[in-house]
Amino acid sequence: MNSNLEEQKKGKYVLIRDDAEDSELGQFYKPLPCFGFGIGWFSFLLGFVFPFAWYVATFLYLISYYHRDPRERSGLAASAIAALIFSVALVITVLVLVFSGR
Repeated sequence: MNSNLEEQKKGKYVLIRDDAEDSELGQFYKPLPCFGFGIGWFSFLLGFVFPFAWYVATFLYLISYYHRDPRERSGLAASAIAALIFSVALVITVLVLVFSGR
């Protein structure tokens, strides 16, 4: 330890041991899938083009997929909310079209 202090005083860099693999948080140092967004946020963005992606993410949210990686939880929840809003809007649109006489 004294040699490290002496090297630090001289302006040299001191090697710090990396315990990332030994700790519980080590698994969260790897990047998220789907271009680093995570499955949830990627599904949320993809859902604006293909709304079925919101329902897939909602299913993953309901089966607690986020227990594998807690960073996925917010994206999956956002997709579930988007699926709910889309479903309500779709039902209202269909009801208006059916009862408007078209």
